[in-house]
Amino acid sequence: MINKRLITVLFLGFSSGLPLALTGSTLQAWFTQAGVSLVTIGTLSLIGLPYVWKFLWAPLMDRFIPPWWGRRRGWIGITQIGLCITLFILASMNPAVSPLAIGILALVIAFLSASQDIAIDAYRADILLPEERGLGAACTIFAFRIAMLTSGGMALILADYLGWRVTYEIMAVLIGISTLATFFGPDTTKNIQPPKNFMAAVVEPFMDLLRRDGIWIVLLFVIFYKIGDALALSLMSNFLLKGLGFTLTEVGIAFKTFGLVATIVGAFIGGLLLTRMNLYWALLLFGLAQAFSNLMFMVLAYAGKDYWLMTSSIFIESFCSGMSTAALMAFLMSLCHQRYSATQYAVLSALSAIGRVFLGPVAAVMVVYLGWPIFYFWSFILCFPGIIMLCLIRNRVKFNAEVIEC
Repeated sequence: MINKRLITVLFLGFSSGLPLALTGSTLQAWFTQAGVSLVTIGTLSLIGLPYVWKFLWAPLMDRFIPPWWGRRRGWIGITQIGLCITLFILASMNPAVSPLAIGILALVIAFLSASQDIAIDAYRADILLPEERGLGAACTIFAFRIAMLTSGGMALILADYLGWRVTYEIMAVLIGISTLATFFGPDTTKNIQPPKNFMAAVVEPFMDLLRRDGIWIVLLFVIFYKIGDALALSLMSNFLLKGLGFTLTEVGIAFKTFGLVATIVGAFIGGLLLTRMNLYWALLLFGLAQAFSNLMFMVLAYAGKDYWLMTSSIFIESFCSGMSTAALMAFLMSLCHQRYSATQYAVLSALSAIGRVFLGPVAAVMVVYLGWPIFYFWSFILCFPGIIMLCLIRNRVKFNAEVIEC
């Protein structure tokens, strides 16, 4: 029997991942080909700021209900229509003539994309049943990766043959098609009342979290669960290219093929296992697998330039990371109160990304003073604080509980 909820989550995952490269690496390639200065291209990284600060306006999306399609689907539809329109406008512009205007418009697109993520994350947390969260996370990871491949690598190929305008117009059409999934997607079956006013929308989601037993350990677990994995990946390109001497082609093939396939397979296997096992045990076992997979890079650092060991290491790490990511996403969904799921998921997902955002400078210092093998050994060790915290919250958190409702 076709599961309408999972099918909808799959298509919305694609819609969520598509705009990311269009305001990132693909836009940089367009500016580069147009002959824009390197300094200007460097400032394009600031366009990603809305993804970091999206939790600031998430309360608005909890508080207000659009006049059509319901509380969650309404906001998804609004952001998708906005993305479609702005991408069509962007397609008609020229970086060589108006780089500043394109940069501002790209920032608007990033804001709409981050807002779409807020609404989709909340919608996913609201509609999926507890036993579906693992597969829902797997569907999201799969579709998100395919979307990034489409708006990243495929977009560059299309631009080479069709030009940048047609390429961005095609991406806008794909976003437009995604509105069909929003329109036909199921709405939550429970009548959840939004916060009564804006102040309540800002304060109540945090108070709801802070009132829960052992919440500080839970929040520390969310921060530390993926921190060892984030440390291992923080300087991966530098390690493979400069540390071991692999070529750009060798690294690109390993990441774009072996890494992508392994992440998707790992996420789906993790999601399937989550339908048959308790979420606590999934987080524990997948977290341990994630930790030990980091040791593959320590072995690679000692072995030196070995292409098959490199691809094997990337495949194993990506596979284990896909499983642990699916379990963590399911856990974050289980923590969300349906009344505040937009704000709470935005905050929780931001906490889980702290390691990925801030570990770069720390990793660089560690490599300088410790060397690559010891650096990757520490990435293994730093997986265990999160696992210890998971053990501490075992009797304080109701794993695989129904989504909290009013």
